[in-house]
Amino acid sequence: MLTLFECKIRYQKPDEHSGKEKRVTDTYLFDALTYTEAEERIYKEMPQYISGEFMVASIRKAKYAEILPSDDGDRWYKVKISFVMIDEASGKEKRISQLILVLASDVKDAVDKAIQGMGGEGDDSFEVNTVAETPIMDFFPYFDKDKAPEDKEISRRPATEADADLPKLQDKE
Repeated sequence: MLTLFECKIRYQKPDEHSGKEKRVTDTYLFDALTYTEAEERIYKEMPQYISGEFMVASIRKAKYAEILPSDDGDRWYKVKISFVMIDEASGKEKRISQLILVLASDVKDAVDKAIQGMGGEGDDSFEVNTVAETPIMDFFPYFDKDKAPEDKEISRRPATEADADLPKLQDKE
């Protein structure tokens, strides 16, 4: 499962109409293991997109079960879907909801892409409950640094590799 963080960045940006500097806060989504890693990645990625100084206003965990990017979308939509499951022990129906983040051009496109991403039109095991546009400007997935750029996939570093990056504690005797 992805560990996602919504990060709000505050910076000065020239107003398109007046040309004066105005303070804006943009939201970006980072796939990271910890809050610290998310903050570190913010400081690595943002200088490519923002000129001048910026401040990390907040970092919070995001609860998206899946992310469906696309080449033709320009806005991120939060799509809430529900699955109906049968509890084998009691025999009762149980409704489980999940949030999916979809990059689409409009609400209808977001619903269509969510349905397609979850199995298609003929699948009656879920239903789309709500769709809402999010303030997210961009998503930065976690890429495995050892893979070639064309082979990049969302992946995690093995725990042994992450442990090797930690400084060794020395006895203070």
